[in-house]
Amino acid sequence: MVVDGASSDDTLSIVRSYPPEKIQLVSESDRGMYDALNKALTIYKGDAIGVLNSDDTFHDSTALSSVAHGLAKADIVHGHLDFVADHNAKEVVRRWRAGRPPKGGFKSGWMPAHPTFYVRRAVAEAVGLFDLNFKVASDYDWMLRAVELHGFRTEVVDHILIDMMVGGASTRSFRSHIRHNLEALRSRRRWLDAQVLDFALFAKPLRKIGQYLEVSSGR
Repeated sequence: MVVDGASSDDTLSIVRSYPPEKIQLVSESDRGMYDALNKALTIYKGDAIGVLNSDDTFHDSTALSSVAHGLAKADIVHGHLDFVADHNAKEVVRRWRAGRPPKGGFKSGWMPAHPTFYVRRAVAEAVGLFDLNFKVASDYDWMLRAVELHGFRTEVVDHILIDMMVGGASTRSFRSHIRHNLEALRSRRRWLDAQVLDFALFAKPLRKIGQYLEVSSGR
């Protein structure tokens, strides 16, 4: 399925170059990325769902088979992600390596990488739609609800699944990082009874610093 916000670039011509029975296309104006994702959640027909954003690519040809293998054993899977400067040179500027939820889960500053996050249909139906009150962290809120509130089994796919271009809605600037962290805190306060300021507000950015340091150290 391709959900397009009535774009004026070459997106539609590229999509329509594929056999129509292979791709379900929705192209119309929307209220932003999370509104587009909600449209997909209401009409998709498969047994599982994940999101590939417009500036992301699968890391290799085995990414989806790795996801399918994980979903044969669990309700939710997520894996590794590389942030790249561009999709030609594939220069890695930050490495996100998935791990099992630590004690305290999202309260500890942990979270999965949303582009690597795949769930069975039962999970999507239990969690519901993305909350449009969040401008840059609705994916965080959705994953928090999926992992923390319903008791679904979560597994790590030990594979690099996605190459993600730097400069997404929540990572394009220092201001975006701050806004994402504050919205994420709102989500934790709503669902996990977090305090006005909690441990994750500081631990979550520190985890990202470690991801940059891993690249600079050559690991």
